[in-house]
Amino acid sequence: MSQPIWIGLLGLGTVGSGTLRILENRAQEIARHLGRVVKVKRILVRDRQKPRAVPVAPELLTTNPADILADPEIKIVVELIGGIEPAFSYIKQALHAGKNVVTANKDLIAGHGGELLPLAAEKGLDFEFEASVAGGIPIIRPLKVCLAGNKIEEVKGIINGTTNFILTKMTREGSDFAAVLQAAQALGYAEADPTADVEGLDAARKLAILASIAFNTRITLDDVFVEGITKITARDIEYARQMGYTIKLLGIAKEQDGRVEVRVHPAMISANHPLAAVNDVFNAIFVKGDAVGETMFYGRGAGELPTGSAVVGDIIDVARNIIDGNTGRLACTCYYEKPVKPIGQIETKFYLRLLVLEKPGVLAAIAGIFGQEGVSLQTVIQPHQVGDEAEIVLVTHQVKEINLQNALRCLEQLPIVKAISNVVRVEQG
Repeated sequence: MSQPIWIGLLGLGTVGSGTLRILENRAQEIARHLGRVVKVKRILVRDRQKPRAVPVAPELLTTNPADILADPEIKIVVELIGGIEPAFSYIKQALHAGKNVVTANKDLIAGHGGELLPLAAEKGLDFEFEASVAGGIPIIRPLKVCLAGNKIEEVKGIINGTTNFILTKMTREGSDFAAVLQAAQALGYAEADPTADVEGLDAARKLAILASIAFNTRITLDDVFVEGITKITARDIEYARQMGYTIKLLGIAKEQDGRVEVRVHPAMISANHPLAAVNDVFNAIFVKGDAVGETMFYGRGAGELPTGSAVVGDIIDVARNIIDGNTGRLACTCYYEKPVKPIGQIETKFYLRLLVLEKPGVLAAIAGIFGQEGVSLQTVIQPHQVGDEAEIVLVTHQVKEINLQNALRCLEQLPIVKAISNVVRVEQG
């Protein structure tokens, strides 16, 4: 019991630095908690001479992955490199070498979890990835363990801080997307290439992980319908406010009648919904279960220390299992093969903003097209007119996506419709 539990870190970037900082600052408390010391033996880096955000003894640093993957004393490998390769190869080597794995790598879990999790189970090893979704917010373990007595009906959340910051700032200041994106980049909240965030791909990877766990079926990025926030304007946000809505980029996963829907897109939600109050870079995940009802998990979804907090939590959990001789308990839970509902079959309400000619009969013609395609209109307003053109805003009743898209194709052919300026889904609840 006096022997340390040795760990090896793969990567010492932002999350790696936060993880190391927490392990060092909380070393005594962790030792009291476990009855064993947890210590970092080696850290894989690309450049041993590079200045570090956290003080680290030079002898801990190595550029040779074998110093960690082939060291029999190292029992936990913590992968914080990110991306697919070489992280995927390193994790496979670690598992084959009998080492437990902790990772924060959402790309890897979303794309290759179906291979790595069964391998860990086969080897009787722990493979934990709490930090892969929503940074410091506990959500993976609650879904796997704390809510295991529930049939999860819905997971819905704000799981990308960059887009939430942008939409929050647009809402507060009445600014358009391009200007706010520049401000987010200047503050370090958005990357120089923000595509993964603003086009919804980052959120889609996280949603694939959450849906796989919530519904016990393998969901990949390719299964997720994805739409980003680049078309959202200050005008859309103002119309949403007038109608009692807030626009958020949501990840939405539901199961109904044995089929799963998974989608990431901007959505109008009621200003009274708990998610509407989640602003700036904060994340929140709303979970509905048949027994627990509605719950929400809220906090910082990224950053050195919040994400490092989730990583260290996993390290402590794995270390406890090593001490108890009980690793490999939380195996892959994707034991069903549930079909994914095509986006055309999903039902929701829609907000539409159209630019049309200002002349008699226009609204009747548009309403006729919608009626022809089985789309019922809930709200029609004409808030803005310039010359011989008018902007009209419509909100539909609940309708299948395919019916709405058919109606839009017909509208595009009408000479009186100059532009379909935007279409945003309206989420119920």
